[in-house]
Amino acid sequence: MYIKKWNQKMNMDQSQNTSSDQSSSPVQPEKKPDDLRVNGVAGAITGILITIAVMGAIIMSEQGVSDFITGLYFTVLFLIALFFLFGLKVASQWEKAVVIRLGKFHGLRCPGMFWIIPVIDTTPNWIDHRVMVTPFNAEKTLTKDTVPVDVDAVLFWVIWDAEKAALEVEDYRAAISWAAQTALREVIGQKNLADILVGRAKMDTELQKIIDERTTPWGISVQSVEIRDVIIPQALEDAMSRQAQAERERQARVILGESEKQIAASFAEASEAYIDNPTALHLRAMNMLFEGLKEKGALVIVPSSAVDTMNLGGMSGLVSLGQQQAKNIK
Repeated sequence: MYIKKWNQKMNMDQSQNTSSDQSSSPVQPEKKPDDLRVNGVAGAITGILITIAVMGAIIMSEQGVSDFITGLYFTVLFLIALFFLFGLKVASQWEKAVVIRLGKFHGLRCPGMFWIIPVIDTTPNWIDHRVMVTPFNAEKTLTKDTVPVDVDAVLFWVIWDAEKAALEVEDYRAAISWAAQTALREVIGQKNLADILVGRAKMDTELQKIIDERTTPWGISVQSVEIRDVIIPQALEDAMSRQAQAERERQARVILGESEKQIAASFAEASEAYIDNPTALHLRAMNMLFEGLKEKGALVIVPSSAVDTMNLGGMSGLVSLGQQQAKNIK
């Protein structure tokens, strides 16, 4: 019973590891059987020949022709149809076919129609010369300052030597995906988080150089690498947001202090005009009081020193005394 439980646990662990490896591995396209690749022209000719063979065999049997001749006629046309089916190939404008004859590289076939010898020749690879796009990513990769990040990127590459791509590497699509992913992890491990977030263009150039060095022996050239997204932990993202907000507040306070400094300098410059002219200073102060008292319900608090300096107490006393004498005369 314990052995059975242990086996079940081991199977579950293996399935979890397999699923995690599959999720982190690059997406690999399904490989098609290129040897059995049939084009429309070969299929049409084969269908016509088989139809002719069947109709001829029926007519020959109705006219009393011997079975040997009828069978020979049908067999010859059927073999010719099979030769057209598997020997006539058509390559598209953007691809080249790799021909292997008895296990050895025989040559490349350019776009258009060409012939091969069935059974002796095979076409295991059809090399696409268009620009290919491969997405790849690096999950939970530690930066130089030990921050786990998820980085998504896209690789643009093209095959410039079909022979090397077919003979030097088993599956060049999977190989370039793995090479791009490992290069991305290496570059992330050598950089701080701030450098990754700010210097994406520089990181793209470094990745392109590293991946191109690895794929050049395979006849593949990397045209460009573009980082699509950099995902950081949510807690770190919140902390960086708070840091940015605090930095903005600090800059606002610095700007406010500079403004106060400029205003104080302006007041100091204006005060020089009132040093030798106290009458002008009193007039300016009284004008400020008048402007403040114009508003309805306004309350102005004036320091006693300012009242004594401007002699506002004496002036108000003279005004009240004059008003009282005017009342007595009446």
